[in-house]
Amino acid sequence: MKFIAIVGTNASFSYNRKLLWYMKKHFTKEAQIEIVEITDLPLFSEDIREIPEGVQKIAEAIREEDGLIFSTPEYDHAITAALKSLIEWLSWIKPQPLNSLPVMIVGVSLGNMGTVFAQENLRQILSSPGLDAFVLPSNQFLLGRAAEAFNQQDELIDERTISWLEHCFNNFMIYSKTLKPMRLPSLKKENNKEIIESEESKNSTETDEVWWTKETNQGLPVLSDADTGASEYEEVIEPENSAYLQFLEEGETWKFDDIGELRGKSEEED
Repeated sequence: MKFIAIVGTNASFSYNRKLLWYMKKHFTKEAQIEIVEITDLPLFSEDIREIPEGVQKIAEAIREEDGLIFSTPEYDHAITAALKSLIEWLSWIKPQPLNSLPVMIVGVSLGNMGTVFAQENLRQILSSPGLDAFVLPSNQFLLGRAAEAFNQQDELIDERTISWLEHCFNNFMIYSKTLKPMRLPSLKKENNKEIIESEESKNSTETDEVWWTKETNQGLPVLSDADTGASEYEEVIEPENSAYLQFLEEGETWKFDDIGELRGKSEEED
């Protein structure tokens, strides 16, 4: 299987980078892991209308792989600003590269608790509407005391730690194989949706945009953007029953009961 692994920080030195390179070497017989850096990516901004080239390349790489591995440090009980920025960029891309994507989360920190808060933060982000990634449940690899965890060859030292990492990674491979049949149809669906929405946008008319106001206003005056001052060019739709308009122009206070009485009077006059 083929996985892409993202180093969740733009720092020049990172134990999370060491962990991913260790995983790449340690699981070389089980899977092919491509490690991706986010050091040169610009901070996300809605003012930038074009997706940066570096982000586009990461999105394309994600689509081609069987799954994604995030290795995240923990800053103030959360993921790094750089990693959050990448995910925000990816959320703008269509078809959505993270949709139905198997994701494994690992993390290394200097403290005793590993990256427990950052991993929960990342899980919450990846489950947000529009991203809809499939994060591997349980199987949390939380590596603490990073300075003592690696030897001079950047290999993990503790056998129990290695055993737990192998357990989590093997489960991730099973998880990815199970979800793989769901992924391609999801990408095709996104492509088709984009084409359909584009065609509907071309064929839409002004009449289509206001149909709901005519059908659901229950006999009340219809207000357009022009009535609220939003646009001086917006067409004002006049109410069909002039009794309502006259009643409102007189500046009287009114309730729904009053409108019901007026409607009855109007129907009697007709």
